[in-house]
Amino acid sequence: MAYVTSLFARKMVAAAGSDIDQRATLEAAGIDPDAPWDPKFMIPAETYYEMLEGMAEQIDVTKLPIHVGASMRCDEYGALGLAWKAAPTLMASCSRIERYARLWTDVVTYELREHPRGTLFILHRKGERRLGLRLSNEATLASAVSLSRQVCPVPFNPIGVFVQHKEPKSKAFHEAWFGCPVTFASDLDAVLISHEAMNRANILGDEGISRYLMSDLDRDLAKLEKLPSMVSDAKNAIAQALNEGAPRMADIAKGLGLSARSFHRRLSEHGMSFQTLTEETRRELAEGLLRDEQYSLAEVAFLTGFSEQSSFTRAFKRWLGTTPANYRKARI
Repeated sequence: MAYVTSLFARKMVAAAGSDIDQRATLEAAGIDPDAPWDPKFMIPAETYYEMLEGMAEQIDVTKLPIHVGASMRCDEYGALGLAWKAAPTLMASCSRIERYARLWTDVVTYELREHPRGTLFILHRKGERRLGLRLSNEATLASAVSLSRQVCPVPFNPIGVFVQHKEPKSKAFHEAWFGCPVTFASDLDAVLISHEAMNRANILGDEGISRYLMSDLDRDLAKLEKLPSMVSDAKNAIAQALNEGAPRMADIAKGLGLSARSFHRRLSEHGMSFQTLTEETRRELAEGLLRDEQYSLAEVAFLTGFSEQSSFTRAFKRWLGTTPANYRKARI
């Protein structure tokens, strides 16, 4: 069964205000209204969607997910939120979410994808496109923009927002809040952020604090259920293929005796995308090679699938907030 943090449910109910019976709504979702807000307390995703759909029968929910996204604060996400704030750039912040979202939910995965105009921060959520899921997706996209505004040293708006479901009667409120065009009936759920905004230094970026928080998050991640053998085998295959450049999902799937479709589905079942798995493998391999002085930085770049050392340096800084050279110096 898929679960989401009760924090989102509480935020939705709070945003609805006195127009609904807040206590009864929370109790029906299995949440004690008098208990402290604990983001680690999870509720079934189906229960969450049903709660939202029940609220939609009582009030106009068109603006609700935007209000909820706007209300989210970095500190409410615990160590993950602090890691977002402490990351050196917005790109690094988004990379933290892409990597550690599994600590918060097994419903959603995130993907960073290059785009001619910037970087797409993509939300992947499985399931029937019922009203509750659609409202949740909108709130999640709004949350990403709200958290970005909290760390950006200058006013921040994305270039565009894309939503898979059909648009409401009017999207004027959405576009006014996001500060950019919002395209409904798209082929993905995503926020498009400019290269300039992604590479701009965060207000509270701190490399040392960032590394400390990430080590904590890595330990939490390690406590999760061990990776199934298929995923472990896939990581080994990716690592072996990297010296020939970035591997193709179809090639890795074929080596595992799977079709690309089946491989994608099985990764999704474990809250992963092929790109996320490849990035994770590259990072882990790079860290291991950098701890061995026999490999030059150029060789490490080559062995992790980069054609240029400069590209490797940029990627490594995005992963860990420091350069490969500084990382090696601190560990040898």
